[in-house]
Amino acid sequence: MSEADVSRRSALAATGAAVAAGAVLGTGGTAGAETVERPFRADARSRAGRPNVLLILADDLGWADLSCYGSPHIRTPNLDRLARDGVRFTDGYSAAPICSPTRFGLYTGRYPGRLRGGLEEPIARPDELHGIPPEHPTLASLLKDAGYSTAMFGKWHCGYLPWYSPLRSGWDTFFGNLSGAVDYYSKISGTEVDLYEGEVPTEDLGYYTDTIADRAAAHIRRRHDRPWLVNLNFTAPHWPWEAPGDHEESARITARSRAGDARALWHEDGGSLDTYRRMVEAMDAAIGRVLRAVRDTGRERDTLVLFASDNGGERWSYQWPLSGGKGDLNEGGVRVPTILRWPARLRPRQVSDVPVASQDWTATILEIAGARPAATHPLDGRSLAPYLLEGARAPRHDLFWRTRDARALRRGRWKYLRAGRDARDALYDLTADPREQADLARHHPEVVRQLAARWQEIDRTLLPYP
Repeated sequence: MSEADVSRRSALAATGAAVAAGAVLGTGGTAGAETVERPFRADARSRAGRPNVLLILADDLGWADLSCYGSPHIRTPNLDRLARDGVRFTDGYSAAPICSPTRFGLYTGRYPGRLRGGLEEPIARPDELHGIPPEHPTLASLLKDAGYSTAMFGKWHCGYLPWYSPLRSGWDTFFGNLSGAVDYYSKISGTEVDLYEGEVPTEDLGYYTDTIADRAAAHIRRRHDRPWLVNLNFTAPHWPWEAPGDHEESARITARSRAGDARALWHEDGGSLDTYRRMVEAMDAAIGRVLRAVRDTGRERDTLVLFASDNGGERWSYQWPLSGGKGDLNEGGVRVPTILRWPARLRPRQVSDVPVASQDWTATILEIAGARPAATHPLDGRSLAPYLLEGARAPRHDLFWRTRDARALRRGRWKYLRAGRDARDALYDLTADPREQADLARHHPEVVRQLAARWQEIDRTLLPYP
């Protein structure tokens, strides 16, 4: 889709749809002329130095789980304010529909399938083959080489000790969990506590969403003599379904886990829409405290903040109008809320429907920060920096996904999808049909052929599934 298409037609349609869904920024769903989004336009005249980078990742947050994306019952005033002060992307995507492959894509800027660990959907247990190799360049290592300090707070999920950890992949500071999920209070995962200060096991009985946010805020408030990268990786609103104050439920799940119940954390007998609401709203409040720390240090204007989710929503998520969810390559599995703010360079109250995936943000941040990708490990992502900062045409590139059982590729308005091993090839016009209900494959066989061939071309460059 061309930038002209975006500015003339698609972005206006996206804005209208957002308003119709109640996605009006900073007003709790009440429309006001001063808060309605405008189609994105770069401010090519503004200039700024290298920004701090605050990269916030939610876990299993659905596309419409924020009030600025149309949630009818979840209120997220801090993320709404972030969107109001920056750019909201209607067509933001995760690298994969599952936790750890997306993190591989975000941290390396490459397709998850370029590494053995990226084939795990997700990484479920310690294995010396399943992780980001310490020698592989990452967003953190490349920014560190360019003079940034680097820190991560929260979920890693890219490999276990003794082989892998954030400290071995470019982060100077780490406080968080290595696995895919922990109890929000006990931090139990399996039969053991999964919480680390660096690579040293530690314990904390606070509500995990608050704990990691407060640690990130304290880190940001410290005196810094160089630009910084902070990755804040929430486990919210991933199961177990525990909101602030749910101590009894935590004790029950923790006891089951310690007794060897491998599925206790899945919490298949718990949760509710109200619990999920409170989990998301607690995360929003925690993000508000972190953003306040940025503001209080006087660096808000010079800090680039990117918020996204690692994949689509799960059991209690609100996805309308998308179909599918976590684990699927339908839009509901990979399209995620995505917000970008950088006051020094980006105008507020804007919306963009340019398709952008996790790897593209890696390339974008590296370019903005003046860091060079490693020639030995070329990026698969495409930088949006010229589009965002200079008004250039948005990258015209295909978005590619695969899982063990499914495949998908997006090119402009078209999405090619084979939803399962025995499924037929389908084609959807996402501009008209984001719910993927009208299969147009038989009407446009040449488009299907081209997109399927391109998918296979990329797939041949990746590792096969074991």
